Amino acid sequence: MITLTPGAISKVKSILADREEALSLRIAIVGSGCSGFQYRMTLEKDSKEEDQVIDFDGFKIFVDAKSMIYLQGTQVDYVEARDGAGFTFDNPNSQSACECGEGGCFEA
Repeated sequence: MITLTPGAISKVKSILADREEALSLRIAIVGSGCSGFQYRMTLEKDSKEEDQVIDFDGFKIFVDAKSMIYLQGTQVDYVEARDGAGFTFDNPNSQSACECGEGGCFEA
């Protein structure tokens, strides 16, 4: 299951409140590499047939079946710092390593 911190919940609700139409949050894995998984967060009106739909504190999160495999146990946070702000993902399934040289990068 995916969890959101209070900071992430507050930010998502703020973003959704600024929209005129009812939207939901989609979270997906869009690739991986030396720095771990790459995530995409978008706003969408409707879920797709293969999506898992999670009702979360007043809004819905859509996750496709393939991404859900890799997002199990992930905690999403929203962090504001001097050098910027954004969503962060603490994903126990993302354990990457980089081997520079002939082997290139790989997932460990």
